[in-house]
Amino acid sequence: MSFGVVFDMDGVIADTNPYHKISLRQFCEKYGYHFTDEELIKNIYGRTNNEWITNLFGKLPKERLLELGEEKEEMFRAIYKDAIEPVAGLEAFLKKLAHQEIPCAIGTSAPRSNVDFVLDNTGLRKYFPVILDQSHVAHGKPNPEIYLKTAKALNLPPARTIVFEDSLSGIEAAQRAGARVAGVTTTHTPSELKHCDLVIPNFIQLELENLAVILKA
Repeated sequence: MSFGVVFDMDGVIADTNPYHKISLRQFCEKYGYHFTDEELIKNIYGRTNNEWITNLFGKLPKERLLELGEEKEEMFRAIYKDAIEPVAGLEAFLKKLAHQEIPCAIGTSAPRSNVDFVLDNTGLRKYFPVILDQSHVAHGKPNPEIYLKTAKALNLPPARTIVFEDSLSGIEAAQRAGARVAGVTTTHTPSELKHCDLVIPNFIQLELENLAVILKA
């Protein structure tokens, strides 16, 4: 039976989260806010910029909201530009999917500027004919909207998609959409992701047979 594979971006395509954490702290401290790691995970990770910035500053004019979001992302890209690389084993795994003509997509809460930055600097754009970013949804993760829309873009029911996710809010979003979920332990421990259908540290040695098993489960 046909199926598709959907990739979150941050923490899945590239291990961006340590650099997002630095830029988030810099951004928040610039405006007088200080957060623990737990507060960042609970209140910001996996959410769109529009959502967490609104939660932080209150309702803002659209132009100011976009301006603040891009300010934070410019900080992130400046910090990460010299360190960017794909998660280990990812390109080899994408080649296996392409060889079998298994459709792939990106479903992310990130703005398009960051998606372009990551794909252009890792050389992975050619593997993703379908890309949905924060501009495609009204509700960020853990709302399932992003993964419902990504499945639709692949012309597949959500149950025939496997989502690779690293954040708890993203995993919840994928599960609420009805997808199978493979958790990548770049952000959380294996025990924290034990509710996923599959848990991996990276894409090294991951085979298509592993995906077939969780689809049949």
